[in-house]
Amino acid sequence: MTRYKVNLEYDGTNLIGWQENQDGPSVQSLLMDAIEKFCGVRPTIFGAGRTDAGVHAVSMTAHFDLDKDNDPETVKRAMNFYLINEPVSVLSCEKVSDDFNARFSCVARHYKYVVLNRGAKPVLDKNRVWWVPQKLNVDAMRVAAKKLLGNHDFTSFRASECQAKSPIKTLDKVDITVSGDKIIFELSARSFLHHMVRNIVGTLVEIGLGKPYDIDEILAARNRSAAGPTAPAGGLYFIRADYSTND
Repeated sequence: MTRYKVNLEYDGTNLIGWQENQDGPSVQSLLMDAIEKFCGVRPTIFGAGRTDAGVHAVSMTAHFDLDKDNDPETVKRAMNFYLINEPVSVLSCEKVSDDFNARFSCVARHYKYVVLNRGAKPVLDKNRVWWVPQKLNVDAMRVAAKKLLGNHDFTSFRASECQAKSPIKTLDKVDITVSGDKIIFELSARSFLHHMVRNIVGTLVEIGLGKPYDIDEILAARNRSAAGPTAPAGGLYFIRADYSTND
């Protein structure tokens, strides 16, 4: 048995998310289909994160096992051959030790969220940004974002269907930068709650619009209704997963 680690790029616009189910094409199902066409077996593929429908990835890490010891470059080329008409691409492939796990070996996950802040609707960036035509106060959002850094109970930013055992997470980074008419949110943590990034961005945008949200009060409330709306999926990107040098 040989374990392979792959890094993937995908456009989640027309996908139901990472997880395979009967509702439509997922990242996981498309990858397993490609491997099955290549070598006749259908291994389960484990990802560093389970992105929702409409969410994109710049470099998502995943792993799977094959009975046959194949050259990693051959595996990558074969998967990309069968994915040629799908919104998923294998950027790299390598053999790893049996104890490597794309999800549980991960020491940090990095996300980016892009808001298009202009009066004109997006055309080239449709389904890849959240269009907010009203002018946003970036300084107010930055002040609020700093209060989210560190270890907190993030229940107020947690989706009702979240299956995490604990709502306590440590947010290592919440940066907000401006590039032209785009406002870019960058968040990093070892792990996130379901919809946590989108709920944080949705709340910060409300603050940027002048709404009277107070981060300290939201965290203390430990109630989803205390925070702002969930930002649309299309503006969210899984950037990368980090692993220790031993993995």
